[in-house]
Amino acid sequence: MKLLIINGPNINFLGIREKAVYGNEDYDFLLKMIENKAKELDIRIEVFQSNHEGAIIDRIQDAYFDETEGIIINPGAYTHYSYAIRDALASVSMPKIEIHISDIMQREEFRHHSVTAEVCNEQIKGLGLEGYIVAIEHMMKMLADSGQTGAQSS
Repeated sequence: MKLLIINGPNINFLGIREKAVYGNEDYDFLLKMIENKAKELDIRIEVFQSNHEGAIIDRIQDAYFDETEGIIINPGAYTHYSYAIRDALASVSMPKIEIHISDIMQREEFRHHSVTAEVCNEQIKGLGLEGYIVAIEHMMKMLADSGQTGAQSS
């Protein structure tokens, strides 16, 4: 079982950027949380972060070929306008969950619309870093319900 978590622009600045919105914990703390959850569930979780739209698109496309069974993505600001990331997500058939640390609906008006959520199975927002754990659990349930868990090709 392999999941891919993609973090977009500025997520690597957790603990530095807008602490009132994103909290005091840094990116390494988030990575450790994810690593611990992967060990608990005995699954592989790759985490990819980029501030570059093209790199995110390339990683989504690579997921089609590398045994990834589900994608969890925090597109950051690209959420609101990147039709290129939206199209990349739409082009891969595995389940996808969009995640946001803050509740984008309670923030500035421009953050209220997500072009990427339209091609994801679910959106999780406003749960802080714990939202990543919730997203992993929801993804495991989606895969189990579809009979895909553990289906790795050799």
